[in-house]
Amino acid sequence: MTEAVIRNKPGMASVKDMPLLQDGPPPGGFAPVRYARRIPNKGPSAVAIFLTAFGAFSWGMYQVGLGNKARRELKEEKYAARRAILPMLQAEEDERFVKEWKKYLEEEARIMKDVPGWKVGESVYNSGRWMPPATGELRPEVW
Repeated sequence: MTEAVIRNKPGMASVKDMPLLQDGPPPGGFAPVRYARRIPNKGPSAVAIFLTAFGAFSWGMYQVGLGNKARRELKEEKYAARRAILPMLQAEEDERFVKEWKKYLEEEARIMKDVPGWKVGESVYNSGRWMPPATGELRPEVW
């Protein structure tokens, strides 16, 4: 469609001959422009956020306490089992010590057989008390 048909002016030769058509506001005017700062009032309040965070923290601390309690019970069970088998382990260690001690005394007697007045197994320290060997393992071949 041409401009002449739209404006009902047939035979126009120039745009200057066209009648003036200007846009204006709609009847009743335009809607007012909102220029004020309007922050939406959405979401939870500060108190609700605080209470939620406090509740989550409290629940987490409760779970930590339950975990600590279970871990403490397992640790106590482990220690009780160790205390139960300790006499057996000590008896085995005593038996091993006696065997090694006898080997040590035999080796000492063999080495010191030519020394007059040497008493096998007698302490060279004159403290009057028996002291267990400091190493926990008797190895005459190393001495």
